[in-house]
Order: sequence, then structure tokens, then C-alpha cells
Amino acid sequence: MQPLKNVACPHCGKLTPFTPANKWRPFCSERCKMIDLGAWAAESYRVASEDPPAEDDEAS
Repeated sequence: MQPLKNVACPHCGKLTPFTPANKWRPFCSERCKMIDLGAWAAESYRVASEDPPAEDDEAS
């Protein structure tokens, strides 16, 4: 039998079991999962780019 692995909820930080019995994993609850989904939908999570912004070719 494998040991129970607890992970921190990505939203609130509460320790929660990372097992198939936790249907919201890696989140602790449906609420935290939906808040995170909303942040993705609102484009709150972004990856910075090292490339400069492209110039508008239409302005020429």
C-alpha cells in the first residue's frame, strides 16, 4: 500500500490528499477549483515573453 500523499491546494494552500478519492485534486474543494478556472478564463495567469512586441504592419 502506498503512503497517503498530501499536497497544498494551489488556491488556498490547505493540505489535501492527492488520491483518486479526492475528486477535486489537486484542489481541496470545488470552490477553489472554480476560482482557479475563473482566473484562467479572465487571463489572470500570463507567461512573460522575452520577445519585444511585434510592430503593426498595417500602419505603413
